[in-house]
Amino acid sequence: MLEIDIPEVKAEVEAAFAEYERALVTNDVETLDRLFLNSEKTVRYGGAENLYGYAEIAAFRAARSPLGLERRLERTLITTYGRDMATAWTLFRRDSMAGKVGRQSQVWLRSPEGWRVVAAHVSVIVEPA
Repeated sequence: MLEIDIPEVKAEVEAAFAEYERALVTNDVETLDRLFLNSEKTVRYGGAENLYGYAEIAAFRAARSPLGLERRLERTLITTYGRDMATAWTLFRRDSMAGKVGRQSQVWLRSPEGWRVVAAHVSVIVEPA
């Protein structure tokens, strides 16, 4: 039977997610790169880009502006499935996005090197009524 939200596993993923968030808002590209699985199968869909494979994701991070990355998270939901797979969902807001809300989802996998993102999606929509 699949165990959902094993407490110690959930704590590990929550820590990895928090590390990712700190790296994102401070533009710590080295940490962001480390937290994505180095695989041609890793995918990240962003607001204006579709990135397939670790190399494309790393190139995007290296070229991204470090300005305006601060944000506030809401409704973050992290769920673990067994001991090796998890999802993370969150809404985010930026002062520069009045009337809009960002959405982020990630699939995390336990690898020999630790928890890594294997799939991610980021989008921004008009604030629902």
